[in-house]
Amino acid sequence: MCSPVKCRQCGKTTWAGCGNHVEAVKRSVPAGQWCGGHQNTQTPSSGGGIFGRLMGR
Repeated sequence: MCSPVKCRQCGKTTWAGCGNHVEAVKRSVPAGQWCGGHQNTQTPSSGGGIFGRLMGR
């Protein structure tokens, strides 16, 4: 079952759960308060993790 949650980036409402009930969650939230998603703003990994160091990346 899906439920409304607060977006960590913009503070608007988005959803969490299985994905089968997103439309039901959206119906309970005013359109102006729904988070439309965000472009991936993270930079690509520099290979600084242990696997990256082991593989020489």
